[in-house]
Amino acid sequence: MNSILQQIKKRRLTLGLKQSDMLLRVGVSRQQYQRLESKGNPRLDTLELISQGLSSELILIPKEKLNAVKALLEQNEPSSQARKPVKEETKKRLSDDPWQGLLGDES
Repeated sequence: MNSILQQIKKRRLTLGLKQSDMLLRVGVSRQQYQRLESKGNPRLDTLELISQGLSSELILIPKEKLNAVKALLEQNEPSSQARKPVKEETKKRLSDDPWQGLLGDES
């Protein structure tokens, strides 16, 4: 379970979201989300909601395909040097408008 919880936290941070942002995105309070991220045992429907809130998908990957999937994901992941830091303005706007960019708009 730790791997999934670590992936959830990593995805949230990659999107520049705070734990408190998850209330508007998923309907989970900051305290509930913090508990889930640190040591939780979420139900499947909760994981599905969180994945939607993080613009992600839950999938089962057969073990024999896992290395191929990881390699593919690593190829598509921008290098840490190429990543641009999230501007403070962007963080504030995401808190004010958690739906920003969900429909592909860049405003």
